[in-house]
Amino acid sequence: MKLSGLALLLMGLASFGAAQQQTAPAQSGTAAPTAATPAPPMGKRPPQAKTQPEFDAYQAAMRSVNDPLAMEKAADDFNTKFPTSELRVLLYRTSMHSYQTAGNADKMIELGRKVLAIDPDDPEALLGVSEALVERTGDTDLDKNQRLAEALKMAQHSLETMDTDISIPAGTPQDKVDAYKGFLRSSAWAVIGAIQYDQEKYTDAETSLRKSIDAYPSQPDPVAVFRLALSLDKQEKYPEALKYANQAVELTQDSTPVGTAARREKDRLVQLTGGSAPAPAARPSGAAQNPPTK
Repeated sequence: MKLSGLALLLMGLASFGAAQQQTAPAQSGTAAPTAATPAPPMGKRPPQAKTQPEFDAYQAAMRSVNDPLAMEKAADDFNTKFPTSELRVLLYRTSMHSYQTAGNADKMIELGRKVLAIDPDDPEALLGVSEALVERTGDTDLDKNQRLAEALKMAQHSLETMDTDISIPAGTPQDKVDAYKGFLRSSAWAVIGAIQYDQEKYTDAETSLRKSIDAYPSQPDPVAVFRLALSLDKQEKYPEALKYANQAVELTQDSTPVGTAARREKDRLVQLTGGSAPAPAARPSGAAQNPPTK
């Protein structure tokens, strides 16, 4: 749905890489904690292997990370061979991210649902599926309301589980943990704001999109910023809408869909406000448009 997908992949895989160091069984001679080790204070204990063959199969499966089809097959094969392994969730989540970076939203939804079948509280899978559902849902879809309702529920639930259900390897610097959670919160509020905007709940969308930007201010999502400008425009808050339209322009390239739309919206608001003055109550015919989703 948005440019944060690549960042989510990179940050997610970084967490997988760190978690991988924690998954070896105790008898392998590594320093990894056993299953009886108390959970660290910053989330769930990272998944661990029970046996060396399970750990070796996991490592072999992870070598397919750059090939979405191979990664999915490796995850399915591992699931068949080790149907109770804690590591299944890592492999299916990695497969979900692999399809995300390949731009395959439908497969991302499918693999995200496999993660949620194992762990229904997994924040990354909740977010991945909710983002992809929004991206793949159009105005003409007969089940549009149902799909968006599911996406909204998942995004909201991800906000409830971010502090308790992210597996953080022991020794991870707190600033990295905070940045990662901030990024996930930003993504969740962006999804919620997108759905509220589509439902013409512009005041609610404004609130959610501000939360998205505030949660990860070092890297605001251009689509969320642009959608905030449109939400303000719809409420006739033209000068502030222009402020965010300008920011969206600064964050995008003209050749991208969101960049082109942001520049069009900026030009419209400049005409309305003269650059800064409030516009009259009557709205012109060129009303604010729906933002692109990519």
